[in-house]
Amino acid sequence: MKPNIGISDKKLSAITELLSAVLSNQVALYTKTRKFHWNVCGDSFMELHKLFEAQYKTIEESIDLVAERISKLGSKTIGTMNEFSKMSTIKEHPGKYGSSKEMIKELLEDHELVIRTLRKDVDCCSENYKDAGTADFLTGLMEEHETIAWTLRRYLN
Repeated sequence: MKPNIGISDKKLSAITELLSAVLSNQVALYTKTRKFHWNVCGDSFMELHKLFEAQYKTIEESIDLVAERISKLGSKTIGTMNEFSKMSTIKEHPGKYGSSKEMIKELLEDHELVIRTLRKDVDCCSENYKDAGTADFLTGLMEEHETIAWTLRRYLN
């Protein structure tokens, strides 16, 4: 049964597409953070190992929330690596295992990309689709990424 929530089917479809791209970036960032958690080494190994673990757990929780938001709006949620990789703007670097500083820098750049994208998505949902619920949801998600980016940035200063 389709939701009757005051948003047209056309707009719900566009919002779902936007949220699917958000979900794809979350999955890519989760995977990359997990890779770095597994492969970090050096003087700050344990500290960064635990930091990356806390960050991927935060991202993991948000993945489920984004998927559920899509479902709440009456759509099916994508769920294959192929679908995620087609929609994600996060760049992967197979076979690359940088230093801990390079890992931090790469994750920071990715979180900042996500923040910039989410900022545009919030405006789009609010202004174009008149979907205050999704705009608010994405604002909260953006704030999570801002906190993670701030933490990562502190390691580089």
